[in-house]
Amino acid sequence: MSTLFISDLHLCPSRPWIARLFRDFLAGPARGAEALYILGDLFEYWAGDDDLGDAFNADVCAALRTLSDTGVPLYFMAGNRDFLIGERFARAAGMTLLPDPALIEVGGVPTLLMHGDTLCTDDEAYQAFRLEVRSPEWQQAFLALPLDRRKAQIDALRRESESQKRIKPIDIMDANPAAVLQGLTFHLSQRLIHGHTHRPALHRLEIGGQGCERWVLPDWYEEGGYLVCDGGGCRLQHWPAAA
Repeated sequence: MSTLFISDLHLCPSRPWIARLFRDFLAGPARGAEALYILGDLFEYWAGDDDLGDAFNADVCAALRTLSDTGVPLYFMAGNRDFLIGERFARAAGMTLLPDPALIEVGGVPTLLMHGDTLCTDDEAYQAFRLEVRSPEWQQAFLALPLDRRKAQIDALRRESESQKRIKPIDIMDANPAAVLQGLTFHLSQRLIHGHTHRPALHRLEIGGQGCERWVLPDWYEEGGYLVCDGGGCRLQHWPAAA
């Protein structure tokens, strides 16, 4: 059996075809998986677990629960868009929350999992923002606001983020090689899997004479994609699969 990894689906009501692709994926390849890991940005944004009453969010949650109820273990690591997903959503969806980073073993290989935004260390403005919004104090104050005010603030932040992306050098929004090296070395891992950068690829590198690999997961903006890992290694797959 294989372990599957996905990230950066950015599910939202304005892209219903991607939500349908995701439901088909959960009812298809994911059913035969040893486990499914979602490495962040499942949603375009998440304002808090009290937004589970929204019909779109509830539908995604139900689809995840259906897979979990078949016996496939589900794991979720927060991304930069949905870091407010908490235990209430996780329980409803049948998922286990993971820290970022998390070290697991896949096919006998120590494998480091990350969303990927912490690897983009050249983007100092983003890293400062991330540090602020991940603090318990900020999150407690934000979640105390009415849901509609939270959504309005998130919308404003998203518009500002898109504006900043247009003027930032492309390179600073990619993984920093030194950060990648540090993560693999610190965790004594031979494999790193992450998303966030939307640049799916396999990067091979050597650390201390040992071959290592970094897999970057695809986003789901136009089509789906996932990583399959087993005892024979890893491979990127399109979804739906090519005819």
